[in-house]
Amino acid sequence: MRGYAGKFLEVDLSAEKIKELTFDESILRQYIGGRGLATKILWNRLGDRWETIDPLGPENILLVLTGPLTGFFPGSRICVSGKSPQSNGVVGSTVAGEFPVELKCAGYDGLIITGKAAEPSYIFVTDSQAEIRDASHIWGKDGKQTLKMLTREGREELRKRSPLYGEWKEPAALYIGPAGENKVRIAAVMSKWTHAAGYGGYGAVMGSKNLKALVAKGTGPLPEVEDMEKVKTLIDEVSVRCYSNDSFRRWGTGAAGYEVGALLSSEPIRNWQEEWHNQKSFGVDKFEQRVWIKKYWGDFGCPTTCLKIAMVKAGPFKGAIGDNPDYELQAYLGTNLGIFTPEENVYLASLIDDLGLCGIQGGNVLGFAGELYQRGILTKEDLDGIELRWGDAEAFAALARKVAMREGIGDVLAEGSYRAAFKIKKMKKEDVMRYVVHEKGMAIGAHGVRSGKDYTTDISYACSVQAGDHTSTAYLPIYHANSELAIILHDSGVYCWFNTFNLPRHLKWDFFKAVTGWEIGPEEWYGTMARRILHIQRALLLLGGPDLKWNPKIHDDNPPRFYEPLPSGPYAGKKIDRAKFEDSKKEYYEEVGWDENGIPKSEVLKKLGLEEVDRILKEKVR
Repeated sequence: MRGYAGKFLEVDLSAEKIKELTFDESILRQYIGGRGLATKILWNRLGDRWETIDPLGPENILLVLTGPLTGFFPGSRICVSGKSPQSNGVVGSTVAGEFPVELKCAGYDGLIITGKAAEPSYIFVTDSQAEIRDASHIWGKDGKQTLKMLTREGREELRKRSPLYGEWKEPAALYIGPAGENKVRIAAVMSKWTHAAGYGGYGAVMGSKNLKALVAKGTGPLPEVEDMEKVKTLIDEVSVRCYSNDSFRRWGTGAAGYEVGALLSSEPIRNWQEEWHNQKSFGVDKFEQRVWIKKYWGDFGCPTTCLKIAMVKAGPFKGAIGDNPDYELQAYLGTNLGIFTPEENVYLASLIDDLGLCGIQGGNVLGFAGELYQRGILTKEDLDGIELRWGDAEAFAALARKVAMREGIGDVLAEGSYRAAFKIKKMKKEDVMRYVVHEKGMAIGAHGVRSGKDYTTDISYACSVQAGDHTSTAYLPIYHANSELAIILHDSGVYCWFNTFNLPRHLKWDFFKAVTGWEIGPEEWYGTMARRILHIQRALLLLGGPDLKWNPKIHDDNPPRFYEPLPSGPYAGKKIDRAKFEDSKKEYYEEVGWDENGIPKSEVLKKLGLEEVDRILKEKVR
């Protein structure tokens, strides 16, 4: 098998046992890797009892998987998956960095982690070996402290094993912060200082397993490919096209913090009460001038280098440092909280990352609490003395710390906005669900649908098998580059979607052939392979449980707020048209192969070879 190391590690934390396993080429050919393979593994092992599996229990499986194109297609990423504590379905959450390349160069395509460690632990993977190590002394540390300690320990261990090697470059790590340790449902799996696999809540899954981190260092080569000369040619072609995208390379998605609001009217402002602003203080030029300290840097093999490093240079938040907030964090930890200055935004983003919270889910929870305070539903007393006024970065920071530590009201909000709304209803005897902007328990991305001017549409979140994930949206036509079926390819590959923006479509298929030797084209992908993965994800989402289940007739819908007219800006008055939405949803169901109730059709599942999925859906859902 080309492009694959050929081995996976299965780690049973309860029994403290590690073994190697392989998958037949036919399975990899059908499900590729990353999101696709994770979905298949979860179905095979847990599908018949999915609704009884507690995402935060030892029976859940944490999957950390590369794909065949990881390390070859420019921009390496790794996919983190399992049963999601947010949606109770499956999310393929990817994060960039060197970890996937180190893992493949150590001889492994991924990790399958089961059980729960008796004490805080981390897994250390090196060339063709792995061990479970004590992490008690690291437990409780924030992101930067954790990474510093793991780097020092990793280098010391490598020097001890190979004293003649010389100075070791730091190993790569995936880890959790205090939020993950405390099983906060909106906790992320972190990489480097400030990268995150945020969607899905898999930081909480790691915490539930007493697993602080995964560390990897490999000294071998990447796996063999089918046609190395062709691969090198394709790398050059992709890179040249990425170099030509000058504005994206210069500013990344951080250019959107002003423009999505001012031009598209689709940016969350004060918990989505508005989506338009014209605050030039939040323009990308202000970030560039005032907080950037490094303008171009990227992860392994990335020619776009859209990342920046930002640091607050003066004022009360001086010294806060991390990635320059991308658009999602500019929106959710900026405008969504009534904050329109780069310094305050960088401070909050740096804090959220150190706590190990997802910036999107965390920002959504903070905005939800902010509106409840605005409306007098949550009081200063409820918030342990915090006056949660819009635009007050210190107040929102204080609340974020409470969420990460599950202290006071933070213990309620740590469940995520949707679950928190039920608890607050009991506390306050008032239904607050209309203030929750979510999809199936998960905060949506920072791209509204009311103006109709962003890339998202009225069905984007409502019909996605990954709920609120803005990087995996339901879309018509289903062959479009924004379609969820197209994104499954990137998430299974596993590589950076951003580096595909300027590519002719054939390049992706050429890459797969050059690396794996497999003749995969759009007809097979969209007609069979992507649908197979999509339908299993849909089935697991509908099976849900144990605390929440989703009825497509009720829950394949948009947040109540999106049926309210936009109050300001050039698109004031626009909202989702209910009749048009229902028509679009019906069309999407038919296109992907779901019946009028949003359930995968029996004949479609059988055609895809998913008879077992069909049987269980007949028993438990239809």
